[in-house]
This record gives sequence, C-alpha cells and structure tokens, in this order.
Amino acid sequence: MTDSNGEYARLLAENERYTETFDRSALTAAPLSGLAIVACMDARLDVGETLGLRTGDAHVIRNAGGLVTDDVIRSLIVSQQLLGTSEIIVIQHTGCGLHDIDEAALREQVAASAGVTAEDVALEFGGFSDLAESVRTQVAILREHQLLRRVPVHGLVFDVRTGRLHEVA
Repeated sequence: MTDSNGEYARLLAENERYTETFDRSALTAAPLSGLAIVACMDARLDVGETLGLRTGDAHVIRNAGGLVTDDVIRSLIVSQQLLGTSEIIVIQHTGCGLHDIDEAALREQVAASAGVTAEDVALEFGGFSDLAESVRTQVAILREHQLLRRVPVHGLVFDVRTGRLHEVA
C-alpha cells in the first residue's frame, strides 16, 4: 500500500483555504434545478463542469458504470420525496472500465486479492457490452420503478475524447 498521508494532508490544507471564502451556507439540501443525476464515478467525467452546474444545483449520485442499483434507487427516492427533484439524467461514458469486462475474471481477481474464493465474491459488477443499450436499460429501470415518481428521465453518453454529450434515451 502506498503512503497517502502527503495527499491527505494536501486535501486538508485545501479545505482550510476553501473555508476562507466559503459562501454557500444559505444553500439547502434541495437542488436548485430540481435535477438528480446518476453518473459514472470515472475521474474524467466532471459532471458539474460538463453540464455547467454549480454547487447546490443538482443531486449527483455516482458509482462504477453509472448504473441504477438499489442504493441509487434509495437515493433517488430521498431526492424526490424529501427534496423535490423532478427530473433525472443518467450519464455513462466511452472508455468505461465496465465496458466488455469479464465478470468472472474480475471476481477471481478480487477473490485472489482478498484471500477468498471466487464463490465468496457475491457481487455483480455490472459489466456491459453495448454502451448505448446500457444507458437505455438504466433509463428504463428508472422510468418503470414503482417507488419513483413519474418524471422526465434522460440518458446521455459522455465522450471522454471530446467532452461532448450524446443523447441516447
């Protein structure tokens, strides 16, 4: 394991600098735009910058692949029911690590790293072979989920080479 104390200390120092000009104490937990965004965690995708959003504008829920998991549904229910969001955007991207991934091989890799058997790794990582179809699937799950309000749901693909968003659903 690498020593990250230097990076951690830098982050805390950056936070000190941030607090000197912090001016967002009047914001509430409800997003100003009414948007909830489900996006991949990939570091190349800066959701705020890509969409021109500022702090307080939207709820951004990120995970590997930008997949609609049970926890994403839970967060969206809170977002809608308690904080009034009225529109959802799903963003996946080109060059995703889950695109064409071999689930069994990844399970073996995780198991070996953790010192357990592959059978002990009871996770589905969410690999997919067709990016546009994956976005359409996530959008369909959100549109059809019985606990979510019927709101507009959009699906986009972010191109990591150009920064352009392409609508697919």
